Amino acid sequence: MRPLIELLAANPLLLLFTVAAIGYLLGRVRLGSVSLGVAAVLFVGLAVGALDERLKLPEIVYLLGLVLFVYTIGLSSGPSFFAALRSKGLRDTLLVLGAILLASILTVGAARAFGFGGPLAAGLFAGSLTNTPALAGALEALKARAGGAISDTLLAEPVVAYSVSYPMGVLGMILTITVVQRIWKVDYAAEASSLRHLGVVREELVNRTVRVSNPSIDGRNVGELIRSTRWDVVFGRLQHDGRVGVATSDAYLHTGDLVTIVGAREAVEQAAAAIGEVMNEGLELDRHTIDFRRIFVSNPAVVGRPLRELDLPQRYGAIITRVRRGDVDLLPNGDTVLELGDRVRVVTRRENMDAVAAYFGDSYRSLAEIDVVSLGLGIALGLLLGMVPIPLPGGLRFTLGFAGGPLIVALILGWRERSGPIVWSLPYSANLTLRQFGLTLFLAGVGTRSGHSFVSTFAQGGGLTIFLAGMLITIASGLALLIVGHRVLKIPMALLIGMLAGLQTQPALLAFAGEQTGNELPNVGYATVYPTATIAKIVGAQIILALLR
Repeated sequence: MRPLIELLAANPLLLLFTVAAIGYLLGRVRLGSVSLGVAAVLFVGLAVGALDERLKLPEIVYLLGLVLFVYTIGLSSGPSFFAALRSKGLRDTLLVLGAILLASILTVGAARAFGFGGPLAAGLFAGSLTNTPALAGALEALKARAGGAISDTLLAEPVVAYSVSYPMGVLGMILTITVVQRIWKVDYAAEASSLRHLGVVREELVNRTVRVSNPSIDGRNVGELIRSTRWDVVFGRLQHDGRVGVATSDAYLHTGDLVTIVGAREAVEQAAAAIGEVMNEGLELDRHTIDFRRIFVSNPAVVGRPLRELDLPQRYGAIITRVRRGDVDLLPNGDTVLELGDRVRVVTRRENMDAVAAYFGDSYRSLAEIDVVSLGLGIALGLLLGMVPIPLPGGLRFTLGFAGGPLIVALILGWRERSGPIVWSLPYSANLTLRQFGLTLFLAGVGTRSGHSFVSTFAQGGGLTIFLAGMLITIASGLALLIVGHRVLKIPMALLIGMLAGLQTQPALLAFAGEQTGNELPNVGYATVYPTATIAKIVGAQIILALLR
């Protein structure tokens, strides 16, 4: 074992990828229906770090991972974040603030019961809610209070309490989610349909050919018909007098015409029943005149602009009937904004197809290339915002730090999509790759750096009390948020466990939540409350420090 430890201690990169590989391997092990997934990297890091204090990755590793992770999450969650903020943002924010207030009260109560001083209690609070900026704020407040003359022993107290309570801050919440979702028998797939307005989860799209037989539809304009009925469908092909064309918004329907309708099954059935009768043979099978093709969106010029601005029917006689983003088909409308890496299903005349493909780019290779200017500038703006000191009453100040600054900037840039020639969004596959890589760096770095302190504190005595107090704070605040949120406020569980990860400002918990739901909804909940939770915990740690002098 000693030669292996010496080898890993002398080679940080080898240590990093060893921890990552073992973590991913263990993360695939399922206990019933539950697996840790990428969160297992954290616990492997803790175990490896506990072997020897030299087995820890440089600080820059986990800071880089943290920045990459939160920035890519922010970019992809920007539109959904602002949609959620407009609808239920205040409710969600107050719920998370209530959970943080409960954690603060429990921390003060534990400190008085067990005789913890202010520095140790502040570290306990930060570790139980797994927030490094809160710990940093407490350390800065300690230094400022002592006028710079402070002993290493006193300065180490918050760090030790943080290291002991941090692992349970992650594992405790994972256990809480696992137990609660089993007791409540949560059906994530069923509840996701109620959040389709966030643009994260969509139903499977179907295509039906319908014969126009309703007299009230005869002579109706397609665009006017959809606007007046508010059907959430797209019309594709239109056959009139034996000739097949594209059913643009300017086309008219007449009795006996055949028209294809694309949309969610329920919406298509509703529209088909109002128009006429569904035919057994699909009009889309005839591709002699009108053809369709899946085309990659790789041209930055079409990204970040609503489809109506692209004017496809007039320019190319084409319409888009589906947008495939990742593994999900989205039903487009005039307000749909395309992203790099989308695959659009275009319907147009065969002779126009090559021109349409050239317009969208249709280059898979270019999608693998990241715009380093856009990525670097966005992250730099986030880091600068994170450095800005924000004053609070009582002479306190805080900064958003390496996590809060990049996240807030990314949410805004993801919502804006582009600024002039700069496209802020990343291709879907590139975003996922960077997100996963950043998360792995963060978990491996934090785990290896906390492992030795965690074990040594227990060995010296007193660690068990801190550990149990941290576990109580973590589980109590998590249960309170889940019970009030799901049972009282009726927040869907998929969104709520993302908010729980946001309460903890914890990427490992967010990764676990995403694996439980199988969709992107936890990211929306996480991004909605993360900034508020970060600020509240930074302030809370300093208030606890002041109360327990």
